Amino acid sequence: MNTKLAITCVAVGALLGSVAAMAAEESDSAHAVAYVKDSAITTEIKTKLAAEHLTSLGHIHVGTDADGVVWLSGSASTREAADKAVSIARDTSGVTRVHSNIKVRSND
Repeated sequence: MNTKLAITCVAVGALLGSVAAMAAEESDSAHAVAYVKDSAITTEIKTKLAAEHLTSLGHIHVGTDADGVVWLSGSASTREAADKAVSIARDTSGVTRVHSNIKVRSND
């Protein structure tokens, strides 16, 4: 199941790369390069999260802006899982800063 998720993330990244290539034809090249970089960072983080095999990491959403700033949101079942997601994002090439809005949900 986690392998399927990782493969899906890679496939989405490839599709985003194709969209970015089309965007390069329609807009200035600097904007397109930033879009590809942002998409690549987001895809790499999502792939690393999937590879961790922690089910709570599947509820974390990743966004990256043009400056390499990553925004994490969603929920995790433990503080350790949330911290692991932040650590993964920080250790990803091209990331300049990480903002986390991950909520730890109780298992009531």
